[in-house]
Amino acid sequence: MFKRIKEDIETVFDQDPAARSSIEIILTYSGLHAIWAYRIAHAFYKRKLYFIARVISQLARFATGIEIHPAAKIGHRFFIDHGSGVVIGETCEIGDNVTLFQGVTLGGTGKEKGKRHPTLKDNVLIATGAKVLGSITIGENSKVGAGSVVLKDVPAHSTVVGIPGKVVISNGIKVRRDLNHQDMPDPIADRLRVLETEIARLKEELHDVKEKGVQQYER
Repeated sequence: MFKRIKEDIETVFDQDPAARSSIEIILTYSGLHAIWAYRIAHAFYKRKLYFIARVISQLARFATGIEIHPAAKIGHRFFIDHGSGVVIGETCEIGDNVTLFQGVTLGGTGKEKGKRHPTLKDNVLIATGAKVLGSITIGENSKVGAGSVVLKDVPAHSTVVGIPGKVVISNGIKVRRDLNHQDMPDPIADRLRVLETEIARLKEELHDVKEKGVQQYER
């Protein structure tokens, strides 16, 4: 248990440059508190003490703003940055070295039974406000951009952005786990720029047609 706690603290130091001391992390990091509460609840859940497990998870939700279902399966070195609004569903499976930012939802898409929540492989990073929904898999070393809505499987070593989420980088090269949000590709903005260029061209053509018409009329 103490080895796991030490590992959790080291993960925070590794992922958050604002972390200054172990005591600060232990006392003030809501993401860490939520993970520790989840582990206790998960232990009760595995022993089929479902009510106690849910009570613990709901108390943790009230205290941290993070809801992790006690049945979810979470690997080592899991990090939740800030954490407010994070939701992790019952049948989620999360690998090692996974990072979630605030407002992330790992949820279902309806009332289907069985496996209905996402699977996140090792080294996945989900950015602020992203929604990953349904029984889909996010491949290892992949990133999901801020505000994206992902409804389909994502290959390994990929970057996904947009609503619905689209793979914009998938070249087989291991992506870095640090995420500079403002530098993420934006396919919607790219498309709008294309449309703006096309509109400008059409305006020029219309202007030329009008000028020719005026000249012919004057003659």
